[in-house]
Amino acid sequence: MTVLPERHLFGPGPGNPYPEATAALAAPLLGHLDPDFLDIMDSACDGLRTVFGTANRRTLPLSATGSAGMEAAFVNLVHPGDVVVVGVNGLFGQRMCDVAARCGAEVIAVEHEWGQPLSADRIADAHPRPALIAAVHAETSTGVRSDLAALGAVKGDALLVADTVTSIAGLELRLDDWGVDVAYAGTQKCLGVPPGLAPFTINDAAFERRRTPSPSWYLDLGMLGGYVGETSDTKQRTYHHTAPTAMVASLAAALRQIVAEGLENVLARHAEAGQLLQDGLVELGLELFAAEGHRLPDLTTVKVPAGVDSARVRSYLMDRHRIEIGAGAGPYASTVWRLGLMGHNARPDRALFLLAAMKDALAHAGRP
Repeated sequence: MTVLPERHLFGPGPGNPYPEATAALAAPLLGHLDPDFLDIMDSACDGLRTVFGTANRRTLPLSATGSAGMEAAFVNLVHPGDVVVVGVNGLFGQRMCDVAARCGAEVIAVEHEWGQPLSADRIADAHPRPALIAAVHAETSTGVRSDLAALGAVKGDALLVADTVTSIAGLELRLDDWGVDVAYAGTQKCLGVPPGLAPFTINDAAFERRRTPSPSWYLDLGMLGGYVGETSDTKQRTYHHTAPTAMVASLAAALRQIVAEGLENVLARHAEAGQLLQDGLVELGLELFAAEGHRLPDLTTVKVPAGVDSARVRSYLMDRHRIEIGAGAGPYASTVWRLGLMGHNARPDRALFLLAAMKDALAHAGRP
């Protein structure tokens, strides 16, 4: 049998998981209606409320990757002809537009320069009465953070949908305080879990305005609610689909670790590691891509220096140091690198290791 090499996953995701999340995958497998598993599911939902900053009872891990969380938001909330205003400052804002249009929305894309944060005023001015406003909190393609609280303050009667895939458990989230009605995420970044689940939360106001029946049977939030404890007796669950029980156990284990460490401490650890990396990259003579003051601590975007072969540097890092970093996205595929320090990797020693490897790669592979 081929033994896979260990990789240092310092790209935009997945990252190296928390050891507790990995260990949980090897635990005895439980059925999806086993009472012990339902306790694990409930624990995962409670942990997600903590990291989302919400009291929403409909908070759960969807049985699919983060992109399904995006689709669940739109397929349940968009009625044909609804006006949906989307703030676009990168690839994942563009994807929101695509999915909303496929659900029958009249999409108004408020385009921003990639690398810059979203403007709440521009989004508010795009339409007087949209049904939905959608935005990416931490744009994975550019490494930029936008202000969800500012959007919540100007949303009016619209529902606010937020992509928190790259921010959950790495940046502060206070969805209830900020006026966010629906949010989705992925497990493979700062949550420190392998890819495979989409954390999701929806408040009562948004749930009451959902489309019934949803065009998607699998992602119908009304049907899913009976499985995750919406019924009066939380042990009497309505069967919907076979949940990936090992993945949910892995998520629950990671969330327990995050809560045990203290969420504030986890966020501070991400901030420290990210600042150390960004300061070090500047000292190496590199230029950061995202706007100053809006840079993500967990995902740093760096401009590839003129005359440097991006792919060659990334290949050197993989072959020499077993490090994976990401190329840029969209029009910046060959001119930007994306470096992630997420979850278990958000530590000063990992930042220093990555900096040393980048210095070596630039010296030996950076020029023809």
